[in-house]
Amino acid sequence: MWEKLRPSLEKYYNQYDASHDMAHIERVYENAKRILAAYPEANEEIVTFAVALHDVEDKKYANEQSADFMKFIFTTYDVSLDQQKQIRTIIDQVSFSGGQTAESLEAQIVQDADRLDALGAVGIARTFAFGGANGRSLYQSSEVEALWQGKEVPNGASITHFYEKLLLLKDKMNTEEAKNLAQQRHEFMLLFLQQLYDEIGEQPCRN
Repeated sequence: MWEKLRPSLEKYYNQYDASHDMAHIERVYENAKRILAAYPEANEEIVTFAVALHDVEDKKYANEQSADFMKFIFTTYDVSLDQQKQIRTIIDQVSFSGGQTAESLEAQIVQDADRLDALGAVGIARTFAFGGANGRSLYQSSEVEALWQGKEVPNGASITHFYEKLLLLKDKMNTEEAKNLAQQRHEFMLLFLQQLYDEIGEQPCRN
């Protein structure tokens, strides 16, 4: 199914910046396959469609084509109404900002697979790719301090995103495979931040 979906997905997602392009979708799919191997009872087809479509209607990128593309995929591959409902529910539960709990095993797998791609070296690269595409500064230490004080920092610097999301992800994984991978990638991000603060002559922010 993935090979059938790929040409349409490439055409659609490559209109996005490098943080959410087709390469991101491919990596999430590979993460999902790795987790699926430990859960043969999960519905692989539902997971595949949910991974494929999880960023189509992302509020950061959605446009007039988004709903049409979802409909095109569902129609082209004869996805039943019940399956569509399952897929849309999973997509709603994947988002970190949405704050929803992944209820089904399939949702947990997709959520973990997507969050793993926000960690480690790739997560760092994606953060700066998104920041660059949206005109964000590299770092603003005052923003991180504001977070510790419980204040909101909308559209903050790229480094601020580590503290408002990325460093929180390892403790929010659902599956054992994802938890192990997340720990490794989390530790790499801490090393990166330590090196950054050494280079700019500041003390590391609390982790």
